[in-house]
Amino acid sequence: MPVRPLLRRPSVPGLLVLLLAVAACGAAAPDTGLPAPGAVPVVRPQVLAEVPHDPRAFTQGLELRDGTLYEGTGQVGESQIRALDPATGAVRAASPLPPAYFGEGITVVGDRIWQLTWRDGVAVEWDRATLRPRREVPVDGEGWGLCLLSGAAGDRVVRSDGTDRLVLHDPADLAEVGSVAVTLDGAPVTRLNELECVGDRVWANVWQTDDLVRIDPATGAVDAVVDASGLLPAGQRAGADVLNGIAHVEGDEYLLTGKLWPTTFRVRLPAPPA
Repeated sequence: MPVRPLLRRPSVPGLLVLLLAVAACGAAAPDTGLPAPGAVPVVRPQVLAEVPHDPRAFTQGLELRDGTLYEGTGQVGESQIRALDPATGAVRAASPLPPAYFGEGITVVGDRIWQLTWRDGVAVEWDRATLRPRREVPVDGEGWGLCLLSGAAGDRVVRSDGTDRLVLHDPADLAEVGSVAVTLDGAPVTRLNELECVGDRVWANVWQTDDLVRIDPATGAVDAVVDASGLLPAGQRAGADVLNGIAHVEGDEYLLTGKLWPTTFRVRLPAPPA
């Protein structure tokens, strides 16, 4: 993840738009992190509403819980954990990370919130009610996205690190307990970024694209792709960075936003065709 605006990685169009444009000019397809589409269905988000989003927020994590939208932001010296009003985008409360840390993904675990750091080798545990830090624990490797997956085998915190792996952690102390490689039509999917666990699936933003993938964590297989290209209108793109924020609302409705975006979109993600 970039640390300064001058190093910020530019966003690129969605996978399908890229492939069509490249085919038209006869050049080789750029590396977007996603293989060419095959049997896995691709859907488009349906915008239901727009909510203001702080255009200064370098969004790294987004999660809606019990009427509060929690957001983790990045950049050294600017990283925060925030509690937002999901209806208005207003900041209800915010706490800074230590100045040297670059904040990353977040997830709520009971009365706590875990927040990753990018390359600082630690995760911060926050008190959910007060947004005060409780402790720091070591994390091996980079931290990108985070979400809590619940299932018959118990709860696991899922972490992305920018590769094609999802790393599984104990939610009590983030001790690493396993991992799974993510594939789309048998090919690796890299640059997995911000995560959202919904039911028995994991959603992931694919960094540097306008695509989301839905992953079966038992196998690592992607079973749906969301092409969100054009979600942020061209008139709002000035100063904005990449799509990087997904929070489940209910049913098939989600909140989507990005780094330095002025808007959060409430969308419906249609069920992929059978």
